[in-house]
Amino acid sequence: MPPGPIDYGSLIRDGLRSVMARALAHTVEQGLYGEQHFYISFVTDHSGVVMPDWLRAQFPEEITIVLQHEYEDLAVMADRFSVELSFGGQPAVLVVPFAAVRSFKDPSVGFQIDIPPGDDAPASVAEPGLPVPVEAAEPPEPEEPPGDPADRVVSLDAFRKK
Repeated sequence: MPPGPIDYGSLIRDGLRSVMARALAHTVEQGLYGEQHFYISFVTDHSGVVMPDWLRAQFPEEITIVLQHEYEDLAVMADRFSVELSFGGQPAVLVVPFAAVRSFKDPSVGFQIDIPPGDDAPASVAEPGLPVPVEAAEPPEPEEPPGDPADRVVSLDAFRKK
């Protein structure tokens, strides 16, 4: 992160995207429970969004998709998800960067997040084309530096006014 003030807006957007990514990853592993379903609205002209030209022509700015009964091949990567849906009987594979998503709703439990637009990119970005499980995108546990813990203790006495 470059020096400067903390960009709380970016941190919040990343946090909201993480909630959505984890919900989608859970769905990949467990499936949807009962009447659970998702409405996902995203900006169609965002860089990285992959969708058929005929569908983009119908929805040049934004689209809301529904993941419920008829979706296939849902995959979640560190910075995006992909899914195959049918639009008027015509199949379409969509690849959606999390940064393009504007809202995620699960009406079955009354859950909704709205992600405000921003200039930021998600904190974790996978290599293009390589699926990365969401768990792999999380920061690794900090390693203990070598040496005795007592060697890392700094006495504040040296900094106190006498």
